[in-house]
Amino acid sequence: MTETFDRRRHPVRADLAAIDYEGRAAASRFAEGEVFQVIADQLPIRPEPRPDRPIDTEALSGEWVTVYEQTPEGWAWGQLDTDGYVGWFSSDDLGPVKPATHRVRALRTYRYPVADLKFPPLGLLSIGSLVTVIGETETRGLAYALLSDGSAVVAKHLVPLDAVEDDWVAVAEELIGTPYRWGGRSSLGLDCSALVQLAAQTGGHDLPRDSDMQEAEAGEAVPHDDPAALKRGDLLFWKGHVGIIAGENRLLHANGFTMTVAYEPLDKAIDRIAATEWGAITKARRLPEL
Repeated sequence: MTETFDRRRHPVRADLAAIDYEGRAAASRFAEGEVFQVIADQLPIRPEPRPDRPIDTEALSGEWVTVYEQTPEGWAWGQLDTDGYVGWFSSDDLGPVKPATHRVRALRTYRYPVADLKFPPLGLLSIGSLVTVIGETETRGLAYALLSDGSAVVAKHLVPLDAVEDDWVAVAEELIGTPYRWGGRSSLGLDCSALVQLAAQTGGHDLPRDSDMQEAEAGEAVPHDDPAALKRGDLLFWKGHVGIIAGENRLLHANGFTMTVAYEPLDKAIDRIAATEWGAITKARRLPEL
C-alpha cells in the first residue's frame, strides 16, 4: 500500500518522483535530482507547467531548488530548499549553485552593475533573498557589497545568514502597506502566510509556507477561546488565513479585505471574518523564544 502525498511538499507524481520515494510512491520512474540556484529576483512556482495558472508561491533570488525534470518548453519541476515547496517554474531562471554568505534584510535593495547608485539597477531583491558576498568597496562614502555574479548592493542592506532579530513582529510591521498578492512571497507583494514566514525567518524561525501547514506545525498551540489573552507574536488562524497578534486588540495581516498588509482591530476582524467563508477562529499558536 502506497502513501498519499501532498503535492506541495513531496516531489511525487504518478509518472515521476524523487529517488528518496522509491518503495513508498507508485511512480513509473524515479530521479536523483540536480541542485540549482535561483538567479531571478523572484521565481513564480505553479502547480502545473502553464503560465495561465495562478502561482502557489515564489522562490527568492539565491535560494536553491532541486530539479527532477526539465521540459523542452523551458519548464522545470522540483523542490525549493528553503521550505520544501514543490512545483513548476522557469528553467531559464536557474543557475549554478553558490553558497550564500548573507541575506537581504532591507525590505528591498537594488542590485547594480557596479558599486555606484547612479547606474541603472539590474534588479530589485526582496527581504529574504540570499547573496554571496566576495568583497566590499566604497563609492562617495557609501559601502557596497560586491557579489559573486559581478553585481553590487548597498552593504548595510545585508545581514549575515545567522543574524536574528529580537522582535520579528517589528519586521512584519515594516511591511505595512505592501500589496496583497496571492502566492506572493516578497516585499513587492505577498499573502498572509508569506508575511508570517518571511518575518518569522528574521527572528530565527523556519516556518512552512502555507497557512494550513503553519497551523499544524508552527510553535505550540495555545488557547484561543479568549483572543484578548493572546500576546504579541502569537499566530491566529482561520480556515485558509493567518494573522499576527501585534498588540492589545491589534491584528496584523496581509489580507484581501484591504488588499495590503495592514493593522485591523482584532475584535472587528473576528466579526468580519466570521461573516465570510473563513468563519470562526480555528487555532492560535505561539512560537518559541530563541
